[in-house]
Amino acid sequence: MGKKSGNSGFIKQAGILAVSGIIVRIIGILYRSPLAAIIGDEGNGYYGYAYNIYTNILLISSYSIPSAMSRVMAGKLARREYKSAKRLLNGAFIYVLIVGSLAAAFAWFAAPYLVVSNAVPVLRIFAPTIFLSGLLGVLRGFFQAHRSMVQTSVSQILEQLMNAAISVGAAWFFVNSAAMTLGSGAGEDTARAVRGAAGSAIGTGAGVLIALLFMSLMYYLNRDFINKRVSRDLTYDDESYPAILKEIFLVVTPFILSTFIYNCLTAVDQTVYSRIMINVRGHGEAEIATLYGIFSGKTIVLRNIPVAIASAVSAAVIPEAAAAWALNDREKTEARTGSAVRITMLVAIPCMVGLMVLSKPIVTLLFPQRASIDTASRLLTAIGITVILYSLSTITNGVLQSVGMVNRPVVHAVVALVIQFGILEVLLRKTDLNLYALVIADIAYSLIMCILNGISIRRNLGFRQEVKNTFLLPLLSSAVMGVAAIGVYLLLDHITGSNAVSLFAAVAVSMVVYLLIMVWSGAVGESELSRFPGGKKLSKLLIRRVGDSKEE
Repeated sequence: MGKKSGNSGFIKQAGILAVSGIIVRIIGILYRSPLAAIIGDEGNGYYGYAYNIYTNILLISSYSIPSAMSRVMAGKLARREYKSAKRLLNGAFIYVLIVGSLAAAFAWFAAPYLVVSNAVPVLRIFAPTIFLSGLLGVLRGFFQAHRSMVQTSVSQILEQLMNAAISVGAAWFFVNSAAMTLGSGAGEDTARAVRGAAGSAIGTGAGVLIALLFMSLMYYLNRDFINKRVSRDLTYDDESYPAILKEIFLVVTPFILSTFIYNCLTAVDQTVYSRIMINVRGHGEAEIATLYGIFSGKTIVLRNIPVAIASAVSAAVIPEAAAAWALNDREKTEARTGSAVRITMLVAIPCMVGLMVLSKPIVTLLFPQRASIDTASRLLTAIGITVILYSLSTITNGVLQSVGMVNRPVVHAVVALVIQFGILEVLLRKTDLNLYALVIADIAYSLIMCILNGISIRRNLGFRQEVKNTFLLPLLSSAVMGVAAIGVYLLLDHITGSNAVSLFAAVAVSMVVYLLIMVWSGAVGESELSRFPGGKKLSKLLIRRVGDSKEE
């Protein structure tokens, strides 16, 4: 379990997590299509209700453990306090055993009060997964603190593969079993949707379990290295476990609160939207569940693919910046911050443009249910700007947490959530925007977070992000890329009549166009490209091509 150093090592670790994050999201998209065909938009809606509450309970109990653990432990490792780091690990396990058990029990018994009646069994199936996720989070945070992201990346891919296989299989089995026993009719269709959503929830638990087993194996294989460092550590460590638990609580709690508030937007959205549309506007529960299923199960799922890159870079920057901050190296902290923001924007900006201009072909390919294609694609175009906003706010959240300002994101998230709540209430009550009210509220929330986080970083670190190569040139390059993408798609779709062929060709051409323009303009150089996984070969090819074009 080695440790990378230098900016190149940081970018490679971020790249590893980013690639795995994209793979995980792609797997998620691929299995969502057959799953949606099995359980329908109504089943997607019940699953979305339960999943959003499950996610928020998970955020409180364990979701932030990897980031918090990596931040606290990275400081100890930077000072070579290996005994203290090992005791911190043991204390973290005790912490999640207590908190995870309470959270799982809460999800089970409070389910009737947290979600609509048809989503209660789905949320209860999620309950044991909350407990297992805490243990998994501690192990992932431990390896991330050592700046080794491979273990986390592989475990994420294994988790999603198992999730996909079991979700689709269990949903198919439950729905078909229900079909044989219930017959047909509106009530029976709803019952099948509920059972299908429950089957999908089983897949989530199976994925977490296989990831936990893998991470446990990784720790077992590295135990000799870990114990050897502890035995050679001559620092004095007499911290009691109550003291360690107090330290964990004081440091981890702001992380958890920040992430919880930052991510409870979906729970607020679904609660406000369902309450007003059903109780005030008079729509039926099944109808609203279907509409919300389109928004949460299709539009948001697609939007979150590029945002996963920001989450990966944030996970990589937290231990790096925390270690530099622990050693009072302000210059290195600022360098890591600048690199993290720049890397994220280089990918998030073209992804935003791609999703906006190719929204309908993408939705048609992945979610071919004809009734909701137009709605989902229009929502995706409208919400595309949040790819940049959420990516930037995620990175700045991680930076603030890594330098000890863990309470700032909490305050910022509360302010943004209150404003977002007010906007959504007004729009749903006073206008007929329906799902687009959710889009506008989502944009407002992420924009406010970006502004407030940026102000805090500038005031407390004196850091100013470089603008030209980080924002302006990627935006201009992406605009040209977008024109090329839609042009290629329309031409090939007219010739071949195949959405899939036209879309894949448009994506391939747009990637090449974007990279060539970025290299030609000088926004990205050979040395920067070579820091990414597999970037050396790509950089040599692109630099040579661009050089030839300039000579001509």
